[in-house]
Amino acid sequence: MKLMPIATTADRASEFLGGLFNSLTERGRSLFGLTSSQPMSGDELIALSETLLSRRGEASGVALAASLLAGYEAADEDDKLAFLDALAEQFGPDLAELNTAIEAFRADASAEATGELLRAAEPRRQELIRRLNHAPGGTAALVKMREAVLARIAAHPQLRHVDDDFVHLFTSWFNRGFLVLQRIDWTTPANILEKIIRYEQVHTIHDWDDLRARLAPPDRRCYGFFHPRLVDEPLIFVEVALTKDSPAAIAPLLDLEREPIAASDATTAVFYSISNTQQGLAGISFGNFLIKQVVEEIKRELPNVQTFVTLSPVPGFAKWLKRERDNPDSTLLDASARTALEALDTPNWFDDADTADRLKPIVLQLAAAYFLQAKGPNGRPLDPVARFHLGNGARLDRLNFLGDRSPNGMRQSHGLMVNYLYALGDIEANHEALFERGQIAAASAVRKLVPTKPVTSEPRKGNGKTASAPQAAPTA
Repeated sequence: MKLMPIATTADRASEFLGGLFNSLTERGRSLFGLTSSQPMSGDELIALSETLLSRRGEASGVALAASLLAGYEAADEDDKLAFLDALAEQFGPDLAELNTAIEAFRADASAEATGELLRAAEPRRQELIRRLNHAPGGTAALVKMREAVLARIAAHPQLRHVDDDFVHLFTSWFNRGFLVLQRIDWTTPANILEKIIRYEQVHTIHDWDDLRARLAPPDRRCYGFFHPRLVDEPLIFVEVALTKDSPAAIAPLLDLEREPIAASDATTAVFYSISNTQQGLAGISFGNFLIKQVVEEIKRELPNVQTFVTLSPVPGFAKWLKRERDNPDSTLLDASARTALEALDTPNWFDDADTADRLKPIVLQLAAAYFLQAKGPNGRPLDPVARFHLGNGARLDRLNFLGDRSPNGMRQSHGLMVNYLYALGDIEANHEALFERGQIAAASAVRKLVPTKPVTSEPRKGNGKTASAPQAAPTA
């Protein structure tokens, strides 16, 4: 697939037409006595929603939609919440119409009656959301609105109905067929580069020099998925390092003083950061498509690259380990291991070589248990990054002790990082094994680390040495 340029003549034409459309929309607003930045109360937002649903004219509908979104944006938090609550409570299905459709279906289960039943069962807020999407900038505004729903859903569980409808519509609107893969490099427009700095979620980009080091060298790549309604907003982007082997630590990849290699000399592509940029699109999965498409693009450009791995964080490990340490009934740890793990509570413990050597076999065995034995209620891995990559068909390939010594890395995983291997011939089988049988694809070196009895720090009998587990070796 040919990568699309980020800025094109079509984009500039679209901007011109968008400006013209905005002008026409402003005229439409004037017909209703509305202004573009007029704040509205919750009651006004609700009343305008009913008006929007009742209108049949497209021009007036666009004007109303634009005004409603502008009024919502300018409203205070209480009025926004009142509007969102109303979406949940007052904009469900028309019950009278639904009951009529149910009775008609019971009398005659024809295709026509089935269609009428499905139409009547649809909540009115879905059509409202569709009409709001017609406004200039409507898609971005609705993504932001869903972000507000997600932020309030714990305290206002009735908003789950609203969120369900957002997810239903967004799944179609952000279908893979609408997304465009684009290379992001040092020549990309500055407004997009600024967003890469802002949205980076895994390894902070500190300044423009840091960003340049990730985009400009010949052994670095960055790709993003873009949507035609959000032309300068990457929905998700991945940073790639081209290397000669599978890395065990992040610091060498991010070193500003490192010596780049020629892309033609690389044998391995390392996905070291994947960032979703829109909180309002949480749960709308397109990261798996991004990885697979980037793999295909790199293979086309660089046939010398044959291995595709990640260098991934383990955001749930430290919390899980703390629960095991705090649980007196945990069968994973013996008393000696519990005592040894107290060193994790000491600042900068990793700077002491003896302490690190003592903890390494304990942490690696517990990490293997975390990935291969600890499961959530649905039988999936506890770690969110593991769920993502293993669910996409990758294999857990190596555990890297102290792979990330940054403050964030130490806080979330005691420095642990992992490599997931994307072997194209095994992706489908790995995915099916996980979802059909709950089996996690893992290298044999990782499986050997899984403890069969409580982890201990006591010396092994007969050799006088501390019990140890080897660092899992890469298999690709």
